[in-house]
Amino acid sequence: MHHRLSRAEVPIEQTWNLDDLFVSDTDWEAERVAMDAACGDMGQYQGSFSEGAAALLQCLNAVEALQQRFVRVITFAHLRNAQDGTNPQSQSAMARVAALEARLNASIAFVDSEILQLPDGVLEHYLASEPGLAAHKIRLQDLLDLKPHRLGADTERVLASLGQVLNAPYMVYSRSKTSDIQFAPFTDAAGTTYANSINGFESNFESHSDTSVRRGAWQSFSAGLKAYNHTYAATFATEVNKNVVLARLRNYASTEDYLLQPHKIPRAIYTNIVQIIQAELAPHMQRYARLRRRVLGLDKLLYCDIKAPLDPEFNPRVTYDEGCALILDALAVMGHEYCDFARKTMTQRWVDRSDNIGKSSGAFCASPYGVHPYILITWSDTMRNVFTLAHELGHGGHFGLAMRHQRYVNTRPAMPFVEAPSIMNEMLLAQHILGQNSDPRMRRSVIMQVLGTFHHNFVTHLLEAELQRQIYALAESGQSITAAVLNQRKGDILSAFWGDTVEMDDGARMTWMRQPHYYMGLYPYTYSVGLVASTAMATLIAHEGEPAVQRWLSVLKAGGTMKPLELMQAAGIDLSTPEPIRQAVAYVGKLIDELEVSFAN
Repeated sequence: MHHRLSRAEVPIEQTWNLDDLFVSDTDWEAERVAMDAACGDMGQYQGSFSEGAAALLQCLNAVEALQQRFVRVITFAHLRNAQDGTNPQSQSAMARVAALEARLNASIAFVDSEILQLPDGVLEHYLASEPGLAAHKIRLQDLLDLKPHRLGADTERVLASLGQVLNAPYMVYSRSKTSDIQFAPFTDAAGTTYANSINGFESNFESHSDTSVRRGAWQSFSAGLKAYNHTYAATFATEVNKNVVLARLRNYASTEDYLLQPHKIPRAIYTNIVQIIQAELAPHMQRYARLRRRVLGLDKLLYCDIKAPLDPEFNPRVTYDEGCALILDALAVMGHEYCDFARKTMTQRWVDRSDNIGKSSGAFCASPYGVHPYILITWSDTMRNVFTLAHELGHGGHFGLAMRHQRYVNTRPAMPFVEAPSIMNEMLLAQHILGQNSDPRMRRSVIMQVLGTFHHNFVTHLLEAELQRQIYALAESGQSITAAVLNQRKGDILSAFWGDTVEMDDGARMTWMRQPHYYMGLYPYTYSVGLVASTAMATLIAHEGEPAVQRWLSVLKAGGTMKPLELMQAAGIDLSTPEPIRQAVAYVGKLIDELEVSFAN
């Protein structure tokens, strides 16, 4: 049986080097303590804003400096916990940094309240008379937009101090997922026994070519999830009910309106994304499911079969170094600055790529301001790994450029744009490989990787968004959110999308347990926004070349200085109409057309 490494057994070159954040736990702890003391110093600015624009600027700069320091503190703790969530010291550090975050938020809660208490016209006068406030203009405008939903200063301070409690659902979910949940070993048809884990299942077994291995792993995985079904349901329900209560307290028309406020997009775009893609993509994906069942020679296609490889014998092994070289070739169109940054990210131990006990599942990129990106991935020598790494490098390149050209306060755009640069890299990678290869097997292999990207963002995450829509509506009507409700709703959503092409089982109905996105507001639908934008942008680059590339780089450098639709418009994408959504869906249909022809020959 395969032996999973402990963190100490992982070769150091396959781990990230966190010294650029803090060289030791002692240094981290010293900064945490210093930050805790600095939070107490913020009281000196209370009641000073009426003195003039200079006083407001001094306070806002102090807040920005504190938040920038905190990013390093929380990133270090988060990455240490992500690399091994079973480590008691890492768990303790996460608890301490959560307490610090609550302390920080409580110490600066007065800022927004006192700004909003300024007489009408005063803030506008301050902005006109103090050039230094220009850097904070977007933050101040966002605050004015929230004015109808702000509560009293004391109430805001209390809510800020409860940050650690309000964030408890996500903390409980993430900690139990990495540290507590266990999966029993399973045996394939040949009698070989395998160890199972979240990372192992998602990296190796979910797309395994041997049906007995794939289905055996799925049964083990589903049984492991089922043991936590009611616990995770209670955690999910707590998160939902928290947001429902906060939305009502702040006088929003609905919880969705409350959660969409920071996204800075019209509600119609959110609605279009969720509704149009579900309705128009489903027939294409059902064709893909029927093709998959036929090629695999299965009597029925189970949910655990929808990622099975259709040409398993053509599965070229891609080492990490080979994958890095392929990505750099694909990104060459982006220019030297972008490629040099990507090369450094992949070669200077900014990537943690080996599996080990307690390591967080999936992949992510953390980009602490003033440092550089850190990427977590579990590398298993597959082409899927190459696309995932390209995706996370898109996040790293985006925020790396934004950090070089914007202050901390203006680095991050609103959430609907965040996934566009990452998925854009996947599209460029696919274009590059397809452009270099005429071999039918290679082409269909890459097409299936691209379809994997669309499946991940247009199906998995979009159906998460649909579940959120339904569950928040139920909660607002007063219905209890239980494991039975979540399982039933998720199963119905999957069945409606896949029709009779995929058979749903208990494991399929429990897939809501696998994703942390439910604890991040309305994050899931934004993946689809990113895929729509990146599909359109990749087409523009293919047709226009350098001018389109330069527009895209300028947008990445802009960070959060524009709203998502403005960023896309600056790049040449008009998302104010449904047309780009329909074009992206049609692109999926064309890919499946080519696959059907390929497997018919």
